[in-house]
Amino acid sequence: MSTEELLLQLYGTPLLTIQQVAAVLHRSPEGLRLTLSGNNAIAEKLGPARRKIGRRVLFSVSLLSRFIDDTAS
Repeated sequence: MSTEELLLQLYGTPLLTIQQVAAVLHRSPEGLRLTLSGNNAIAEKLGPARRKIGRRVLFSVSLLSRFIDDTAS
């Protein structure tokens, strides 16, 4: 089972909230927001996964799973 399939099965949606992404990455939501607002490697790699719908910021499961797979190897 791939990381993408696992996340889709676990959360049941192709877009995740920042709270869900923080839980997957074992970070606090506030810490993840701070990291993503900075100029660093994690912000650059997770930037393309970010989708803004109205006022909500959501993250693509497929791009998030690629980020996880790339950092794990």
